[in-house]
Amino acid sequence: MQRTSARGAAAPVPTFGEALGVWAKIGVLSFGGPAGQIALMHRILVDERKWIDEQRFLPALNFCMLLPGPEATQLATYVGWRMHGIKGGLAAGLLFVLPGAAVILALSVLYAQFGRLPAVETAFVGIKAAVLAIVVEALLRVSRRALQGGADVAIAAAAFVGIFLLAIPFPVIVAAAALIGFMRGIGQTHAVPATAEPITVSAAGTVGTILLWLGIWIVPLLAIAGLLGPDHVLAQIAWFFSKLAVVTFGGAYAVLAYMAQAAVEGYGWLDAGEMLDGLGLAETTPGPLILVTEFVGYLAAHRFGGGSPLLLGALGAAVALWATFVPCFLWIFAFAPYIERLNSEPRLRSALRAVTAAVVGVIFNLAVWFALHVVFAEVSERNLGPLRVLVPDVASVSGVALALSLLAIALLFVWRCGIITTLAVCGALALAWEAVPAAL
Repeated sequence: MQRTSARGAAAPVPTFGEALGVWAKIGVLSFGGPAGQIALMHRILVDERKWIDEQRFLPALNFCMLLPGPEATQLATYVGWRMHGIKGGLAAGLLFVLPGAAVILALSVLYAQFGRLPAVETAFVGIKAAVLAIVVEALLRVSRRALQGGADVAIAAAAFVGIFLLAIPFPVIVAAAALIGFMRGIGQTHAVPATAEPITVSAAGTVGTILLWLGIWIVPLLAIAGLLGPDHVLAQIAWFFSKLAVVTFGGAYAVLAYMAQAAVEGYGWLDAGEMLDGLGLAETTPGPLILVTEFVGYLAAHRFGGGSPLLLGALGAAVALWATFVPCFLWIFAFAPYIERLNSEPRLRSALRAVTAAVVGVIFNLAVWFALHVVFAEVSERNLGPLRVLVPDVASVSGVALALSLLAIALLFVWRCGIITTLAVCGALALAWEAVPAAL
């Protein structure tokens, strides 16, 4: 079966089984935080498979970045919903999260037992280098297609300066871009674009979806609090991460400082060094960066659950995952039917175009941030008047990470290797480099 894209080209609609295989692949390969994950989905879904075109992918990305929670997870859920409805959205969202969650759970168990895991960290030096190249490739692709004129470039540049140098909160940047675009759209003629489709759900249906998913999200967590008491660590995990799921506008990076402070200083579940280790594991394993909540939940329940540490730790991880990710399905299933119709109103279409340009600047910010932390072991933050500048310690440069990053760029851009090949080569070379001194 085929559908006609906005450009008039026939695009294949995959079978559900075929889609499951691709979602599983994306879930296993989704390294590098939101920038790397968005890059991966863009490459596989838009460029390679052509299951969704640029005119649908970018507005959906914009919408997901406006929602609380991990935007890459929600984007995957939306694309899955577009292709196969509720079951497609559930499959895409779950397969995007579960591989990384399984890895984080295993590493959390080992961490609680043995502490830091040097071999894992070494392998992920190469993987992060490969992800950096994937991010650069996606940034170039998205920029060429999303920035259609000088005004779009100016908005993207302003968004980058605002978030990278001025530390302006992401929601403020998006709101400003939307307002600029809305004002630009005044006076434009009304024309429904080819991507717009009829809204097939009523207002009552939307309210019903919201109530259903609120129940799925909240009722099990209330049951835990009722059975164990509100002061039990599992009830505290349920409350804390449910609250976090509602305020995480701007992605995981926007809320990590608050989460770390509350988990370390407020609840005392772990210390600052352990929090950094957890963040390192989440950054270097597949899946959303916000999977660090699973690490925190495991350690909290492992230490303060009052029963079998392994069992309570696993329950703490499960509660943290439930409270963090079930809301993603609520937002997407309730509001996905309305995303494309936003483009049918000229002022809203203009606003979304401006937000698209701003998102390019935000992805560029994530790419620079990620590059600095891949290549340099020490990156400090300095304030120069109103400017916040990230300054790498030149002495902390990792020659291995830099060399592997350049190799990954060559593999992708020059030799046109696939993502799996690039990740495998760079990860294996990192391990081999570490093993050489030990063998001498």
